[in-house]
Amino acid sequence: MNAFWGEVVGTMILIVLGAGVCAGVSLKKSYAANSGWIVITMGWGLGVAMAVYAVGTISGAHLNPAVTVGLAFTGDFAWADVPMYIAAQFLGAMIGSALIYLHYLPHWKATEDPATKLGVFSTGPAIANPFANLLSETIGTFILVLGILAIGANEFTEGLNPLIVGFLIVSIGLSLGGTTGYAINPARDLGPRIAHALLPIPGKGGSNWSYAWIPVVGPILGGSLGAVFYQFAFENKVGTSLWGVIVSVLIVLGATFVLTKLKDTKLSEGYSK
Repeated sequence: MNAFWGEVVGTMILIVLGAGVCAGVSLKKSYAANSGWIVITMGWGLGVAMAVYAVGTISGAHLNPAVTVGLAFTGDFAWADVPMYIAAQFLGAMIGSALIYLHYLPHWKATEDPATKLGVFSTGPAIANPFANLLSETIGTFILVLGILAIGANEFTEGLNPLIVGFLIVSIGLSLGGTTGYAINPARDLGPRIAHALLPIPGKGGSNWSYAWIPVVGPILGGSLGAVFYQFAFENKVGTSLWGVIVSVLIVLGATFVLTKLKDTKLSEGYSK
């Protein structure tokens, strides 16, 4: 198996186990229905660990465009290989989503709420606010990439690293996931969202495309910032990309803040008329 298929298979495993726990907790007549947020975060964490165990020695188990881009910014991954890795991650995410659709086949019809069905595939905000939502995804992925690099710098018993990364995912979910559902991975969110739009799911609604850019842009910003910050703060290296990443993050967040304020102002004016 080459690196491309390693990323496909690894991301597929990640989505099967991650979206699978969302389906089990959310869909009607599932034995796991209403198990709660802790079950979901544990499912995602263990899913990540298993995916890394499966393909870590083959592709490095990025499984996430934010990780791939972040490592490219620090010079630890070749930019020429970034498109291949991202394509593999999206393909794996879509395949994993299709498998979950098939696995829970009779439960889609038994579940009436379209938003619940979409929630199996992709994330959404607890409170819709583009700036706050983008900031949440940026912070969450900053911690993800910073944490992954910090874990890699430590010596553990052989074979333990993937499990520690899984615990990192659980920790992020428990502490930071309540705002947006912690996509922290563009492929994990957009790939399944596309699958949701394409699959013949009974009674499904729209795929909430107006929100779809946030779990793509936020993780890319946060992952890139986490990688260059680690290189700067922990390795005392000032890479050429450090200030470029910082400025880009500030520009995107600033523009989103202004647009969100303008939108809120228009809504307030509309209510007052």
